[in-house]
Amino acid sequence: MNSLPRFFKSGILASLFSFTALISMSSFAQTPADKAVEVIVQPASIKNLTTNIEALGTLRANESISLTSNETKKITRINFEDGQRVTKGQVLVEMTSREESALLEEARFNADEAKKQLDRVRELAKRGAAAQSLLDQRIREYEAARARYNATESRLKDLILLAPFSGVVGLRETSVGALVSPGDQITTLNDDSVMKLDFTVPAIYLRSLALDLPIVAKSRDLDGKEFHGKVFSIDNRIDEVTRSIKVRALLDNKNHELKQGMLMLVDLKAGARDALVISESALVPLGSNNFVFVIKNVEGKTSVERRQIQIGERLAGAVEVLKGLEAGDKLVTHGLQKIRPGQVVKVMAEEKPAAEAGDAPHLSDLINAQTH
Repeated sequence: MNSLPRFFKSGILASLFSFTALISMSSFAQTPADKAVEVIVQPASIKNLTTNIEALGTLRANESISLTSNETKKITRINFEDGQRVTKGQVLVEMTSREESALLEEARFNADEAKKQLDRVRELAKRGAAAQSLLDQRIREYEAARARYNATESRLKDLILLAPFSGVVGLRETSVGALVSPGDQITTLNDDSVMKLDFTVPAIYLRSLALDLPIVAKSRDLDGKEFHGKVFSIDNRIDEVTRSIKVRALLDNKNHELKQGMLMLVDLKAGARDALVISESALVPLGSNNFVFVIKNVEGKTSVERRQIQIGERLAGAVEVLKGLEAGDKLVTHGLQKIRPGQVVKVMAEEKPAAEAGDAPHLSDLINAQTH
């Protein structure tokens, strides 16, 4: 040490002095365990919680088809207008001609005539005036005539397009006299009395999902008007890429305001439960763990105990506690920086329970506020 330069020895001594002074100041800054520290507390309380899940969904009609032809034929008649409401079984398009009608009439006449001949021979056979072979021949002729009539009628029905369900037709894509082939779209038909709303939910909410959960959906296209419905079905698989699951809800559309393809903002309330909640200001995070300081009365002294807790959902200024606390436990919310485990404290005030605090604003409210 004596061989070191004077300025180097001075630096070492100065550093040691500063370090010693820092330790001394730190020790004086700590509050003695027997000196009461003023704190504000809040009781842990029970609150009815629901997990608010927000998502974007797309509307689909309850039933939807593209009306096409079964054969390559010319359209002879169109019995609807763009956007018209039709009923089940209503004739929408005809592609018949006089030839098809005449063939059906001929087949019907042949079937009727074969039936008369069969009835005549059957009466004769009962009296023994006709051979069994003749009766068998008339039966074959009648069955063949009836089969030809059914086949002709079936081909004729393929040339008449009926509405398979009640709904609203879309835009007409063809005209009378046009030649259409299988696959050519004539129009669309949607049953919009009830709308299907498909949306995806992160898989972490899977346990909270259930059938018949109420939802609220709104669209900016309709000035934020709310539509209420219920969860109708949940998909049987989770997407491997997005780690989400598809959910389908049904919305009543008696006023026909909702249209297929419309984008909707969905608010789903799931997992209703009575949960223990505390103020977020009572949390003392340490790494991945969370602690709180609980008030304890021992031998007439009020002190604090540090306790590890497991938290769940976070709310606006509050947090759900899954494990580590009981309702009524009083926690320190102000003065945490001055206390340590076993510290004697003086309760200056008690805050209202976190269960009486308001809920967090919804994503939809924030979006509407920004857009307006």
